[in-house]
Amino acid sequence: MENLGMDPQLLVDLVKMKMPFGKYKDYFISDLPVSYLEWFQRKGFPEGKLGMLLATAYEIKLNGLEFLLTPIKRNVRRVR
Repeated sequence: MENLGMDPQLLVDLVKMKMPFGKYKDYFISDLPVSYLEWFQRKGFPEGKLGMLLATAYEIKLNGLEFLLTPIKRNVRRVR
């Protein structure tokens, strides 16, 4: 099966990394409200990894795919 350039670590980072600034500082990126992600989508996502994670979270929520993150959250956050 072809990977199409998707890095599985991206989904792990999505549930582990916290928002470093703003109204939702210290929220896990995967737990940010869709309205906040929509605001970033309109204004422009930041550069770099943070922007990529925010854009990925936006696409996941927009397409109703949050269920894909549930087992990752369970595994990653249990380890802490």
